[in-house]
Amino acid sequence: MRYTELNVFGVFVSPISAMMLAAYVIYVVLWRIADRLGLWRHLWHPALASVALYIILLSAIVIGVGR
Repeated sequence: MRYTELNVFGVFVSPISAMMLAAYVIYVVLWRIADRLGLWRHLWHPALASVALYIILLSAIVIGVGR
């Protein structure tokens, strides 16, 4: 599938920008849930796990939209 640009108020935006924004919104929700449950304190490197979570979410969105 070929991705086409998104027209946002007359400005063409790459579709990966919208996917990154969607992944970030989902990431923030999951991060807050994990923070309330205290899951981050059980990790060896919370920042690395945080980046990995974002990359996993973004990859899932890209694959999901591509199908």
